[in-house]
Amino acid sequence: MGSCCSSPVKLNMKKKKKKMRKVRLGGSRGVEETELLKIAERKFGNSYSDVACLFTQQGMKGTNQDAMLVWENFSSKEDTVFCGVFDGHGPYGHMVSKRVRDFLPLKLCSQWNVNLSSDKNNNEIGSIDSEETASVNMDDEWCHSDFDENEKFPEMYLPLRQSLLQAFKLMDKDLKLHPTIDCFCSGTTAVTLLKQGRHLVIGNVGDSRAILGMRNNGNSLIAVQLTVDLKPNLPREAARIQQCKGRVFSLQDEPEVSRVWLPNSDSPGLAMARAFGDFCLKDFGLIAVPDVSYRYLTEQDEFVVLATDGVWDVLSNKEVVDIVASAPSRTTAARAVVDCAVRAWRLKFPTSKSDDCAVVCLFLDEVSQSSQVQEVDLDERLEKANPTLSAVEDNYTTNAKVQGSNLSTGWVQDPILQHVNTLRSSDEIVPVSDSMDEKLPARSQSTRSLAECISSAEDEEWSALEGVTRVNSLLNIPRFLSSDKSVTNWKKWF
Repeated sequence: MGSCCSSPVKLNMKKKKKKMRKVRLGGSRGVEETELLKIAERKFGNSYSDVACLFTQQGMKGTNQDAMLVWENFSSKEDTVFCGVFDGHGPYGHMVSKRVRDFLPLKLCSQWNVNLSSDKNNNEIGSIDSEETASVNMDDEWCHSDFDENEKFPEMYLPLRQSLLQAFKLMDKDLKLHPTIDCFCSGTTAVTLLKQGRHLVIGNVGDSRAILGMRNNGNSLIAVQLTVDLKPNLPREAARIQQCKGRVFSLQDEPEVSRVWLPNSDSPGLAMARAFGDFCLKDFGLIAVPDVSYRYLTEQDEFVVLATDGVWDVLSNKEVVDIVASAPSRTTAARAVVDCAVRAWRLKFPTSKSDDCAVVCLFLDEVSQSSQVQEVDLDERLEKANPTLSAVEDNYTTNAKVQGSNLSTGWVQDPILQHVNTLRSSDEIVPVSDSMDEKLPARSQSTRSLAECISSAEDEEWSALEGVTRVNSLLNIPRFLSSDKSVTNWKKWF
């Protein structure tokens, strides 16, 4: 009896230890969400810590497809923080973004540990087999990066860069083979950041963005864009897609938005050149290779902001930096950015459905939580402590007045986004209308000031669901005959 009772206990303990070991080492197979939730340093909901805060809010298009993550003491290193935001798109975009949020860091941790422990002279760096390594190197040819092997980088950078390339490749393969998430026409962006001491390494896929708030020589706060929005209109991206027989063009109704199309079908119309998933386009120039960059942090650097395009479509880099810097406390900085973005959507595009927003703010000098938490309502603090709102308000009001004066001449000027290398689209993929000549309804401009939007009652109902969607997620999902075995078995392509 005693023997029979003790055997299951030992087996259960072994299974538990094995599962926990996989979490520590970064393995993704067999790791359940409940195990990830036990990691205290890992935050993925609306939360904050001594060094970071994060906040997301659903837009008016349906399920929130944005995901975010802050993981302190990453890879069991006390001075290391991993951050990321992920913007899903397509029918299962919300599932793809959360899958990448949960398992990309684990794969990175595993690859990084292996690369650090491997011999520097060993050409077989990493734990993936030669076929996968060759595929990484082949895709890396298209990596839009200023990486120069002759340039001097810190010792930690090259192994970490290689680990990022491997982890992104393995993550994309994980999505291809996933039994329940259909990634054929669904995917996600990913802008990830790893800070170790004063070293900052960023890996970017898609059109989410990272910026840095820093002081210049005159002690003025300026914004520095750390990533490039990887859109199909970039010459290098367009060249790769066209070389792989994919097509890049924009529609009549949105000439400023370049999209990726299949060779012989006007679908799906993806508004980015790199993404996880979206395997209908992976043979035609779409890749999941990250653009990896490095920056050494100085005393002038104050914070980094990662955000999805729901923020950048309505706020410039400088506006976001000013909002974070003037937030009532560090614990509310991310929410302040999201709140301002939501209200800017209402002001600038009142007939459009606002996009999901997700923001991560990483502060480069630690301050205790007790000195940051304040018991004042956020909206009241924003009105009192955010001087940039008046500047944003004046800018938007001026645009509205200019457009109003142009109505009499029959010409309407669309508001111009002030950020660099960003398209005006708010999503990734959009539906094709029955007629290409059919025009979208004109985008009306609100005459309400930003202060009026902010001061509106919290319980006031506002909805743009009856309005037009500025840019939908999918233009057209490809349709194939069931007899086409090469399509029905698409997961076997890889």
